[in-house]
Amino acid sequence: MDYFPIPAPAFDGRSRTVGVGAAFDWLRLGWGTFMVNPGLWVAASVIMIVGFLALLAVWLAGPLLACLLAPVLAAGLLTMCRKASTVDSFDLQDLASGFRAATTPLVMLGLIFMVAMAAIKLIVFALFSGSVAGGLLMPGVTGLGVLLGGSLLAVLLSSVLLIPLAMALWFAPALVMFNNMPPVEACKASLNACLKNIVPFLILGLILFVLSFFAALPVGLGFLVLLPVLSGAAYASYQDVFVAH
Repeated sequence: MDYFPIPAPAFDGRSRTVGVGAAFDWLRLGWGTFMVNPGLWVAASVIMIVGFLALLAVWLAGPLLACLLAPVLAAGLLTMCRKASTVDSFDLQDLASGFRAATTPLVMLGLIFMVAMAAIKLIVFALFSGSVAGGLLMPGVTGLGVLLGGSLLAVLLSSVLLIPLAMALWFAPALVMFNNMPPVEACKASLNACLKNIVPFLILGLILFVLSFFAALPVGLGFLVLLPVLSGAAYASYQDVFVAH
C-alpha cells in the first residue's frame, strides 16, 4: 500500500544531448560566474593553488593526498558556482563544503582517479621501457626506429587513456555532491554524458588547452582567473546536460 507523499524516484544519472555550440555558452556562463565577485574568486584560486602546491611539496604522501582531495575541493568550487548562479551569497567557507557533505564518496572519487592514473602510468612505462630495451638491442637505424616509434606510441597511448578518464571525472564531483550518486555510478554517468556530447566537449577541451597556454605565460597568474572560469563552465555544463529539460 502506498503512503503519501510518495517519495520522488532517485536520480538515475540520465543525461541529454546538447548543441554543438554549447561549449561557448558554458564558457560564457563561466566568465559570468567569475564576474559576480572577481575578488572573492581570485582569493579562492589563491587558496586552491597554494594548497595544492603545499600538498605536492610533501614527500611521497603529498601527491597521494592531492589526488584524494581533488574531488572534495572541486565540490567546494562547484558549490560556490551553484550559489553564484542563484544570486545567493557565497564566501570562502563554501570551499570547505565538500568536507562537510559527501566527504567519503568524494574521496572515493579521488581514489578512483589515483588508481586509474597509476594504471595508465604503469602501462605507458612498460611500453616505453620495452621500446628502449628493444632499441638498444637492435643495431643502427633499426634500433633508433624502434626507440622513437615506441616512445611516440607511449605518448599517444597516454593521451588516449587520459581522455576517457577525464570524461569519467568531469561531472562526477557534481553528481556525487548534488545528486548523492555513488562514486562508480557517477563516473559511469559522467562518461556516458560526455560521449553523448563528444563534439561540444572536444571544442571545450581545445579552447581550454589554448587558454591554459596563455594563462601560464605570466608566471601562471592567469590561472587565478582561469580556475574559477573553468569551475563555472563545469557547473554550467552539469546544469545543461543533467538538469535542464
